[in-house]
Amino acid sequence: MNLKLKQPIVFFDLETTGVNIAKDRIVEISILKVFPNGNKESKTWLVNPEVEIPAESTAVHGITNEKVAGEPTFKELAAKINKMITGCDLAGFNSNRFDIPLLAEELMRVGIDFDMNGRKAIDVQVIFHKKEQRTLGAGYQFYCGKELEGAHGAEADTNATYEILLAQVEKYGDIGNTVEALSEYSTHGERADFAGFILMNDDKQEIFSFGKYKGRTVEEVFVENPGYNNWIQNADFPLYTKKVLKGIKERMSAPKDTMSDADKLTALQQKFNLR
Repeated sequence: MNLKLKQPIVFFDLETTGVNIAKDRIVEISILKVFPNGNKESKTWLVNPEVEIPAESTAVHGITNEKVAGEPTFKELAAKINKMITGCDLAGFNSNRFDIPLLAEELMRVGIDFDMNGRKAIDVQVIFHKKEQRTLGAGYQFYCGKELEGAHGAEADTNATYEILLAQVEKYGDIGNTVEALSEYSTHGERADFAGFILMNDDKQEIFSFGKYKGRTVEEVFVENPGYNNWIQNADFPLYTKKVLKGIKERMSAPKDTMSDADKLTALQQKFNLR
């Protein structure tokens, strides 16, 4: 069973200086873009993170400071990367909790806005863990019957992730093959931000998932403690989390539209002499 795509989908993987979404940087990114007609486009870049790569991170992905010293910075690559993923759904392995949030931080850090409006996200790891409880290498062996050569290299992991999703769609008839169905299945719970600091409750209201206001709605907290948003905006939170909270604050400050739909229609009719 093939993937049913309405728009291109980008499978991607990041190798980084660490796992802190707000602080760490990309050292390698690989993108595999799959079009609805089945055509593919791929690109892999080594990235100079402009910070020291810790030895423990190098031990995982094998990328040293010397290896990326002459490579372009993310700022130099950002426009190309953003162009390649614009208008695309996104997919990866643990991408909902790590790769998408960290990529969003890098883009926003260089002045390129990022949001998920108009696109879906598929996390192949979530499907795998819900069905089999394994790692990427074991998943590649389980679904594709092959050893994952070059594990923890962005390109190898990206291509393996794509192949695993195709195998999952073929194996599990109940998860569907559309981006919408796969996105819903591979999401643990609805989040307002990528990092999970702001969740959505059953009433579709944003709530805090941490700290002394955990479980309370953002709007309620902002009314009770107007300075809480300022504290978050100046603290070490991801840029996208700050963006979401800023948007909620602006929404709360916007003038309330008290005009009924009937009154709006009457006003429009009068404006254009339709009555």
